[in-house]
Amino acid sequence: MNETLRTIHTLRSIHGDFSEREITAEDLTTILNAAVQAATASARQSYSIIVVDDKLVMREYLSYVGSKALLFCVDFTRIADTATLLGHPYEVPEILGFITGSTDTILAAQTAAIAAKSLGIDSLFTNSVHRLNLRELYQHFQLPERHCFPLISLVLGYPRQEPKDHVERLTGPGVVHFDHYSRIAREEAEELIQAYDDPEEHLGMISNWRELGYDHYLDWYFAAWDGSGFPTDKLSELYTVLAEAGFVRKAMASR
Repeated sequence: MNETLRTIHTLRSIHGDFSEREITAEDLTTILNAAVQAATASARQSYSIIVVDDKLVMREYLSYVGSKALLFCVDFTRIADTATLLGHPYEVPEILGFITGSTDTILAAQTAAIAAKSLGIDSLFTNSVHRLNLRELYQHFQLPERHCFPLISLVLGYPRQEPKDHVERLTGPGVVHFDHYSRIAREEAEELIQAYDDPEEHLGMISNWRELGYDHYLDWYFAAWDGSGFPTDKLSELYTVLAEAGFVRKAMASR
């Protein structure tokens, strides 16, 4: 396994247990310069990265505290401003723009995480920004209301202590498909359930699901954690903000 693959395979999430050790300005610059090398649609880099240093701000707006945090936003503001300067009308192509912009943004974010890990810096991706008051978040970070949406944050730092287990990932049926899409068979689904239950596989987010009264890890996941139960008012807020930013039509937001 070469060094690049070794870095990718050692990626891990540090859930809010970062030490006081700070990331150097040089390493931060290295991470940011690597992030912007990610692939991007039409060479436009339809994202912005906000570096967060203040620990209190991290706690209040990103829910987790590390040495540094990067707030990645889908953002067409810079593109729209240059179009205006050249006398061209510009509007984001609604949901298509949001999809391609989100892709640009996530590719940059993942590249940042890989670059950080190559420097011995761990990370945590979190979409906690969507569970907070988006209006307040826009106001604090002075985000443009049009053409911009906070997509995900990446908290960076060094672990206070080494995580007990390294969470593994699925690589087989239902994840990788050859030639065409194949739904998993009942037997394969049962094998997946058992794999999540096996403590030696390290696939799940928690290990004490039995103590919580569940027969299977996935029982806990679907009953207690799965985001399909996201509050209706919060979903409405997301649609409204996306509509105001120009990424979806207002008629969609009012449903």
